[in-house]
Amino acid sequence: MEIQSTKQRFGIIGNNEALTRAINVAMQVASTDLSVLISGESGTGKEVFPQIIHSLSSRKHGSYIAVNCGAIPEGTIDSELFGHEKGAFTGAHEARKGYFEVADGGTIFLDEVAELPLSTQVRLLRVLETGEFMKVGSSKMIKTNVRVIAATNVDLATAIGHGRFREDLFYRLNTVPILIPALRKRGDDIHLLFRKFASDFAERYRMPAISLTDDAVHALEVYEWPGNIRQLKNITEQISIIERERLISSETLLKYLPDYNRSKLPAVMGRKIDQDTFTSEREILYKILFDMKNDVNDLKKLVGDLMEKGTQSREFQEDNAQLIKKLYSSADTLVEDEPSEGVFMPKNDDGQIQDTEEIVEESLSLENKEIEMIRKALEKHLGKRKYAAEDLGISERTLYRKIKEYNIE
Repeated sequence: MEIQSTKQRFGIIGNNEALTRAINVAMQVASTDLSVLISGESGTGKEVFPQIIHSLSSRKHGSYIAVNCGAIPEGTIDSELFGHEKGAFTGAHEARKGYFEVADGGTIFLDEVAELPLSTQVRLLRVLETGEFMKVGSSKMIKTNVRVIAATNVDLATAIGHGRFREDLFYRLNTVPILIPALRKRGDDIHLLFRKFASDFAERYRMPAISLTDDAVHALEVYEWPGNIRQLKNITEQISIIERERLISSETLLKYLPDYNRSKLPAVMGRKIDQDTFTSEREILYKILFDMKNDVNDLKKLVGDLMEKGTQSREFQEDNAQLIKKLYSSADTLVEDEPSEGVFMPKNDDGQIQDTEEIVEESLSLENKEIEMIRKALEKHLGKRKYAAEDLGISERTLYRKIKEYNIE
């Protein structure tokens, strides 16, 4: 019942289990002074949870300051957070208090904390550990008693790996983690939110509220919602104002959902494709062909074992020779642009199976094919490596490395 009253107080709509757990953690940690790190995609409503924590804490009568770290220029962020002395930099005509001094005894919410410069992260870590800081242009230490709550929509572990975020600061902020679920993972909550927004806009613009048909509700719930609650609210407002019909069908709704069909396709999330790390399509094809060659070799060995056990009839040998010829021919067709007739000769005059290993190695050699393709690309573009690399689907740096590796002139 206590969670329900908190939802009503802060206008939180939904019964999703992950959302309820996030609210419960915020309520439990409010009575402490522990640092909290709120994670979640952009537009999920992360800014509500610091308000819950502050309003239920012993600091509720103190200042609450929300700072968007990504909106403050790098050159002035230290001054904004910690203040500055007169003459500390050009334009500092008088001394100024920073947010950490103003919010003494209260709470500071650092939104988009991953956007802080590394130098500012060092200052923030000192405040968290000792409660002390210095103004820009001052050597005097100032004490402050501030509760810090941070939020981010990026993967801080990845940012740490790329050297953009301090690991020690991450562990200091992440004393209590709270994860806000994305809208697409909240199921029935999506339609609840839509109805709430539709009701609010109907009251604001003095018009009947819009509603959805069953197929429109389904379309609403299976959409990916990359912009989360913020996107849902904007689309609900657009439909409320633009559409004359108050009952919205799926056909009408889909006009307002960008990339609806593409959103249903599987996608790899949370990582970037690096040209130097991932192989090109051609290299993947060669890998498949190489695996095929291994399968063919296994088949040859199996046939040889059967023949050694006494199955020596000419008819048996001819049947298996034809099978191997077909397999080799399939592999050769995939690799060679114009496969030559008579390349594979699986039988000798006595009907015995010949060893075709040397021929397969020649046709499926990754190194030879790679050298040939690089030479063709360089000839095509008159030796210009940039355009040759683009044609090959690799980076110019990778092309340069392979030219040296294969000693290509």
